[in-house]
Amino acid sequence: MVAHVPTMLAMIIVSSLMMAASMAVVGWGRRRDGLGHWAAALLVNAVGHLLLMLRDQVPDVLSIVLGNLLLSSVFVGLIAAIYQFQGRPIAWLLLLAPSALVTGFVIVFIDNFSARVGFVGLVIGLQALWALATALERRHATVGRGLWLLVAGLGLEAVVLIGRAALAVSVKGAESTILQSSGLQTLTFVATFFVVLVSSMGFVFMSRDRADENNRVMAALDPLTGVANRRSLISALDRDVARAVRTRESIALMMVDIDHFKHVNDEYGHPVGDQVLCSVVNVLRQRVRAQDLVGRYGGEEFMVVLPDTGLSGAEQLARELCKAVEVSRCRVDGTEGDGIAVTVSIGVFGGRLESGDNWDMLIAAADRALYQAKENGRNRVEVATVLRRPSAHAGAGANPETQPASSY
Repeated sequence: MVAHVPTMLAMIIVSSLMMAASMAVVGWGRRRDGLGHWAAALLVNAVGHLLLMLRDQVPDVLSIVLGNLLLSSVFVGLIAAIYQFQGRPIAWLLLLAPSALVTGFVIVFIDNFSARVGFVGLVIGLQALWALATALERRHATVGRGLWLLVAGLGLEAVVLIGRAALAVSVKGAESTILQSSGLQTLTFVATFFVVLVSSMGFVFMSRDRADENNRVMAALDPLTGVANRRSLISALDRDVARAVRTRESIALMMVDIDHFKHVNDEYGHPVGDQVLCSVVNVLRQRVRAQDLVGRYGGEEFMVVLPDTGLSGAEQLARELCKAVEVSRCRVDGTEGDGIAVTVSIGVFGGRLESGDNWDMLIAAADRALYQAKENGRNRVEVATVLRRPSAHAGAGANPETQPASSY
């Protein structure tokens, strides 16, 4: 099937302008996701194809020289957009080198249509491969499936342009002008139209999926310390408790509280207090396993969830954490000496669960042990050996039911 070339050029121009406008609106105020560069590339694409459509109606220096320069510059913008999306520095001189090469060649061979088509098609096809390789280079860090739409469009464009370049060199006299209709011309412009729509939509989806992922992460993490917040902590604990009940595996829980944290805020100020919180979190995270979860339960209190862990193992780890925090001394900006001395009190519960046990019972048990650790002088570990099940503590008093462990 052979399509009317001016009609296809008009379709490419209109679709490029519409996609550029849409991406500019979507990317408004979001300067680091590459949408602005991509929209600018589509605008350049529209102008470049307009100059092609005006062949023989405008001077050759505009239609041929400037037109081919703009078509090569389209992929400069696309690659720059991908670089910005990935957070990489944009080497503009390197990106612009192929466009400069295209301009010089077209000026020299302005009267040789086959040579121009062959060289320009090869260079732009290689630029499409460059964009494709750049996108795939960090594919594991890209969320969602938009990347594969992007890759599909760029891959098709690269194959068609390089194939067109090879045919232009090997088959003499097949075409004499860009506006001449042929099967090869049809395939070339259909591929361009495909890139404008499919690859652009893929890039939009990439940006949207990453924004959604960032929002999901922000909703699950404490913004100050970077560990799980209370909501995600309880969700993870609920899941692990259900698994422990089902598999009859042990599970342990620590409640960790920074001793006299109010004095730190009063003496040094809240910014320093924030640094102390982050310092304690770093000590905790460095000493737990990959499957364990550290989170901020509230204020200066943290929770550590230890799946498949018995009471003795959890108590030993709690003692190690307590000692590690004591010797670490939080070094903060604006303070003199070796840093701020910080200690923590830890309450621990661990063991096998029974049917009907739930996450709030574990928190209550570990919290009772934490209360006992503070009552017994702080900077120590206490353990709770039993859960308070409804039948066991109906009418019970306020004294926490724990088995204290000695401090050091």
